[in-house]
Amino acid sequence: MASRPLQEPAFLILSALAQGPSHGYGISKDVEESSGGRVTLRAGTLYGAIDRLVGAGLVEVDHEEVVDSRLRRYYRLTPDGGTRLAAEARRTEAQARQALERLGSRRVGVPALGERGPAGLGEVPA
Repeated sequence: MASRPLQEPAFLILSALAQGPSHGYGISKDVEESSGGRVTLRAGTLYGAIDRLVGAGLVEVDHEEVVDSRLRRYYRLTPDGGTRLAAEARRTEAQARQALERLGSRRVGVPALGERGPAGLGEVPA
């Protein structure tokens, strides 16, 4: 049985950790940047999602350090987390490609694959 699709915050957290271990603030900033500012994770949401990902075996604590008298915990992607992120990325890529192909066949103001989209949409990947 296939696992349920990841919620967007979980997907973005796993994606941030695919670059290497990071602490909560670093993860939060990466998520905000990679989503173009569309997704902002407040501390409660971020750490709740991280706790669920740890519980699912997709993320684990890498190490801890004290910075300015505060504990900073770093997290890393587990091998299962990397596998899950890759599977989810392939699933969403396939769905997006199918939608773009269907829209392209209608040719109603929709750019073909590899063409520039309307303002703010960027290039449609080939």
